[in-house]
Amino acid sequence: MITGTTKLLGVIGYPVEHSLSPLMHNAAILQMGIDFAYLPFAIAPEKLEAAIRGFEAIGVVGFSITIPHKQAIMPFLTEISSLAKTVGAVNTVVRKNDQWVGTNTDVEGFIAPLRSQDNRDWSQTTTVILGNGGAARAVVAGCVQLGCSEIHVVGRNLAKLDAFAETWANSSLKTNLQVHQWELLPKLLPDAGLLVNTTPIGMYPHIQESPLSEEEIEKLNPNSPIVYDLIYTPNPTKLLQQAQKIGAIAIDGLEMLIQQGAAALKIWSDRQTIPVDVMRQTLTKHLRIGNRE
Repeated sequence: MITGTTKLLGVIGYPVEHSLSPLMHNAAILQMGIDFAYLPFAIAPEKLEAAIRGFEAIGVVGFSITIPHKQAIMPFLTEISSLAKTVGAVNTVVRKNDQWVGTNTDVEGFIAPLRSQDNRDWSQTTTVILGNGGAARAVVAGCVQLGCSEIHVVGRNLAKLDAFAETWANSSLKTNLQVHQWELLPKLLPDAGLLVNTTPIGMYPHIQESPLSEEEIEKLNPNSPIVYDLIYTPNPTKLLQQAQKIGAIAIDGLEMLIQQGAAALKIWSDRQTIPVDVMRQTLTKHLRIGNRE
């Protein structure tokens, strides 16, 4: 029940109608029995500063951030965590001591399902990351935290790849990062123990597309490789279907979405126990129903 004491949370983006965050957060809030409500806010880029002032005026406790505001929000925050500065993006904001504090839970969300992989020696794991956009930055930071032996980022635009590498060279986060043009991908795959797709290739409605051919996926390191696709619609993607055919461990982007949301809810609610299973069940059921329609 929403009352005059209910604390307001939300997600800002443009567009934001597609966001699954309200579904999973409100399910968790109900399970936790806390007096919060989580709403989607479609905020055009030119209205971002005004929206933040409005949030302050009405006492918003915190909010999530999605495209295109993850970097644009930073000048309007009083404090930004060192991790968010390193990644170059904020996805979670909380109101503390009458100030806006930004952080990044995408990194925690990305590595959560990887930490559950038993007997995986990350210090002996080579990672290949497809794409060099904002999502790839969170993945690189996550791979550094895991302690991956080598991190290779593959993209199509050489100038953007060089710029990507340069930002990490100047970062406080020390990483063994190498960048490559897409044509060199087949040479990297035999050593890849972890392959991560951060590109939109294979996302709905282009569900028959994959960033890798059948021949390329078969080149992956045969020693229990992990294929991680940040896309969660469709589920599984064509890439993950290919991975399952060769016996690879397949991880989809839904788990990252859930885990980064759970990490944010910990910050907003100041509670360490979040009903992650409820969040997962809610989204899985929603996507299953949507796929039938």
